[in-house]
Amino acid sequence: MLFASVFSVQAQQAESTFFVTSVGKGNGADLGGLEGADAHCNALASAAGSKHASWRAYLSTALPGGDAGVNARDRIGKGPWRNAKGVVVAKNLEDLHSEHANINKQTALTEKGEMVSGRGDVVNMHDILTGSDPAGMFSTAGGDTTCGNWTKSGEGSAIVGHHDRAGLKDTGI
Repeated sequence: MLFASVFSVQAQQAESTFFVTSVGKGNGADLGGLEGADAHCNALASAAGSKHASWRAYLSTALPGGDAGVNARDRIGKGPWRNAKGVVVAKNLEDLHSEHANINKQTALTEKGEMVSGRGDVVNMHDILTGSDPAGMFSTAGGDTTCGNWTKSGEGSAIVGHHDRAGLKDTGI
């Protein structure tokens, strides 16, 4: 599952500008790179009736050797972000990456406006691929933290966030 956000300077106030994907692409973390992940988010949003055509997946990448990559926070605009019910989940980038973010099990809705199961549910779907640290930056942890920059479905590893902000640390993204 992915977070998706509209990359737009002036997103319409009444329409969703943030969602958690309701389904993955079906091939693990092989999303077809950033372009494939963005296309997946756009397709889901379009099928749900969104008028926005510039959805971006909240994903970071790393260059070979761990050099500077793409930061998820730099891909998604400046906010504010609203879910499918019109609830503001974050006002700006600082808000999104702080304890003030209004992202939780009740607000991190899918493109269809549905709640995603999380901790405490029979099926826990709270893991969201990000490849990012809590500030939305590419990971400097070393090793593969993006499943080959979102092109692998077998070997590899990826950093995830939790849409319900429940885990070892309640930092969410």
